[in-house]
Amino acid sequence: MTDRHATHLIGEDIPAGHPEATPPSVIKRAIAASALGNATEWFDYGIYAYGVVYISAALFPGELENATFFALAVFAISFLVRPLGGFFWGPLGDRYGRKTVLAMTIVLMSVATFLVGLIPSYDRIGLWAPALLVILRMVQGFSTGGEYGGAATFMAEYSPDDKRGFYGSFLEFGTLAGFSLGALLMLGFSVWLGEAAMYDWGWRIPFLVAAPMGLIGLYLRSKMEDTPVFREIEEQHETEPAVSTELRHLLTGYWRQILTMGGLVVALNVVNYTLLSYMPTYLQRRIGLGADDALMVPIIGMLFMMVLVPFAGALSDRVGRKPLWWFSLVGLFVAVVPLYLLMSTGLVGAIIGFALLGLLYVPQLATISATFPAMFPTHVRFAGFAISYNVATSLFGGTAPAFNSWLIDRTGNELMPAFVMMAACAVGAVALSRTRETAGTSLRGKRLPGY
Repeated sequence: MTDRHATHLIGEDIPAGHPEATPPSVIKRAIAASALGNATEWFDYGIYAYGVVYISAALFPGELENATFFALAVFAISFLVRPLGGFFWGPLGDRYGRKTVLAMTIVLMSVATFLVGLIPSYDRIGLWAPALLVILRMVQGFSTGGEYGGAATFMAEYSPDDKRGFYGSFLEFGTLAGFSLGALLMLGFSVWLGEAAMYDWGWRIPFLVAAPMGLIGLYLRSKMEDTPVFREIEEQHETEPAVSTELRHLLTGYWRQILTMGGLVVALNVVNYTLLSYMPTYLQRRIGLGADDALMVPIIGMLFMMVLVPFAGALSDRVGRKPLWWFSLVGLFVAVVPLYLLMSTGLVGAIIGFALLGLLYVPQLATISATFPAMFPTHVRFAGFAISYNVATSLFGGTAPAFNSWLIDRTGNELMPAFVMMAACAVGAVALSRTRETAGTSLRGKRLPGY
């Protein structure tokens, strides 16, 4: 029985720090503040992934195919910095509050994205062009190391226990919205300006949009109080006394949760980055679709996924998170190869195949913000989430596009991305078998939710 249900049964008032005491209007503002920051992060991934051919030609030397591989490698390099961001921002968020860290990460992230659009071309400054791109991508990776875990924690701790899946799903709605906006801008400018202008200067425009997005997100976050769950332990002086103390407690007391969440993240993000980040390059270079068609297929699929995400989140509040994850992992493992074969048949097959892959992936995506924060108690939640998520993502998620491209080149087998997704789902299934169901349980206090 959850704390909330127990409170109602014995007829006591709900504590001021309890999420159930938070007015709906405040919860909606918290959702907007979290989701917009996440949308800004994924807007950057969208414009980079969908503009990688133009970025390659502008900022890297050599033939386009080699330059594209280097651009994908830079995309992966930024993820190697994410664990450092997780180790830095996570304990700060548990000690000084979620809001403070989220305000800083959104500023760093949006400024770095904006500056990518201002990097002079390789023809003008030589190797400084890719070097500056690497530096800015590393700044983005460092800020993202605190952004995603913080936003998910912020949203989960503001949500009522029995609606955490539904409200948390809007963080992933923001993910898809930001990615889709970036993709649509790249596609729109490509159609409007033509390929010559895009290669010359048009690819830069979407990057410049990150600045106003970041300012709006910063404004929304600055108007919010910290989460009621965090304020409760802060008022009781139960936050960790120091960063070093928290890391020691986290690594010695919650290593099982760290490993379990890491396994789930392997499945989640190998699928995620293969579908959302690598797919345009795959469809264009490996399947032979035109540049605009290769951009359009994932956009249609993501819009379809956006419609489904809130429904999947709400369903998880009723039936639990684990049944949805089992459906997703098993469904992807069984269907991914046939669906990749369907995508190889042409544009219509690619649209249908991608949409069905998205349908199978949504149950994972929609429940991230409800599942992962509930794997740690409040005093180590931000750090536990940030470190587990970012270490696994940097090793297996962000590297997926470059790894898939390398595997295809080495083996000549266009189905290698599908096989990699199957392996990731198998890892996720092992981790899920060791995961406790936490739907409806309270996130309050220093105990593990669901225990």
